[in-house]
Amino acid sequence: MTNKLSPLELAQSLPDFWSPKIISEVNDSYVKVAKLKGEFVWHSHTNEDELFMILKGELDIHFRDKVIHLKTGDVYVVPKGVEHNPIAENECLVMLIENKSTLHTGETFHEKSKSIEEQLST
Repeated sequence: MTNKLSPLELAQSLPDFWSPKIISEVNDSYVKVAKLKGEFVWHSHTNEDELFMILKGELDIHFRDKVIHLKTGDVYVVPKGVEHNPIAENECLVMLIENKSTLHTGETFHEKSKSIEEQLST
């Protein structure tokens, strides 16, 4: 990448909720942005951690035994293999950093699941 990016502006421009878009690469990871609202789906990533950075809004990441509340500027890493379900009561804009091998909903296939090809499309 040779151009400056604004993850916030890119996330704001997304037309669909829960449909992350890849905006850059760092070594073996993708940098993604997404617009979230409502409940996602319970899932885990067997071999990969997942970093959430809240660009705007608030997000609750539900685990089987707790809820982590994130707000603008917060960063949280969901450890590999841990089942979780992100929920945004109101619109929330996030940046994600994930290994290139990370499937959107892990081994859980759901109507909200997006392939890497869909995430790469503009």
